[in-house]
Amino acid sequence: MSKHRNHTPRIPQPAHPERRDEPLPWQNPKPSEDDLDAPARQREIMESPSYRESVADADFLRLDATRGVRLQIDYAKPELLLEQHEIEHTIVVFGSTRIVEPAEAARALSVAKSKLEANPTNEDMMARVARAERIAAKSRYYEEARMLGRLVSQGSDGACSVVLTGGGPGIMEAANRGAFDVGAKSVGLNISLPHEQYPNPYITPDLCFRFHYFALRKLHFLKRARALVAFPGGYGTMDELFETLTLIQTRKIKPVPVVLIGEEYWRRAFDVDFMVDEGTVDPEDRDLFWFAESAQDAWQGILDWHEASGQPLRGRKHAI
Repeated sequence: MSKHRNHTPRIPQPAHPERRDEPLPWQNPKPSEDDLDAPARQREIMESPSYRESVADADFLRLDATRGVRLQIDYAKPELLLEQHEIEHTIVVFGSTRIVEPAEAARALSVAKSKLEANPTNEDMMARVARAERIAAKSRYYEEARMLGRLVSQGSDGACSVVLTGGGPGIMEAANRGAFDVGAKSVGLNISLPHEQYPNPYITPDLCFRFHYFALRKLHFLKRARALVAFPGGYGTMDELFETLTLIQTRKIKPVPVVLIGEEYWRRAFDVDFMVDEGTVDPEDRDLFWFAESAQDAWQGILDWHEASGQPLRGRKHAI
């Protein structure tokens, strides 16, 4: 019998996860004593773009050849964080960045009038005053959007929904602000643009995302959407509205309620009756949306729509 059979082996201490008592050969640069130019050549190698880690190489990631990777990342980061925050469905709110709260609109109108008084025959100043007057008249929609944010976030009749906007000022700010008023989460999807911009200050900090690609931003607008509410707006609002209507029309997504706040504005900006008469859309496509004037009417209509569809918002979460 071996005399070592009952010997208990010595169990070494675990290695330190970062530190060594003796450095490995590659942890020290080649000494200049052996080659005077070696340290400089090593620095040149390590400073070369080829030596950067791929994930830390912004120039590499911006190449046309890596566009697919950027698209994946643009989708994946918001998706993972929305899942972590258990955001399962959203009420999407759009509208003009130029429709500000009434006090701000009144100040802008006052400034425009003062400039016109100083130069009363200036036609450009006259036009600016006229536009400022119309914005001031529409500033009531800021308050309606803010109220909608409150109603959605409070969850009328037990509904569980989160406000989601494009993250900018104006109407989007108002909707996020309504959620902020009642201590609720809300989401903002910003977009990188050539000029400096700021997200509105009422978005939940951990739920404000900045996209590079409009296409991925649009995907996230609609992925969890249980309704879209569009206040008067410009090109951006039109873009999102028509994208949604097209997807519903073609049944690419399940139908969701689409509410246009401000019938007088939308009747002029988007003449669907003309399109039906011209035969470019079908009469049934006129029923893909409806008009409302107040946040309360819009929200109640959304609740009623879902009740009629057999998928009520009340008390349950559902992802499209």
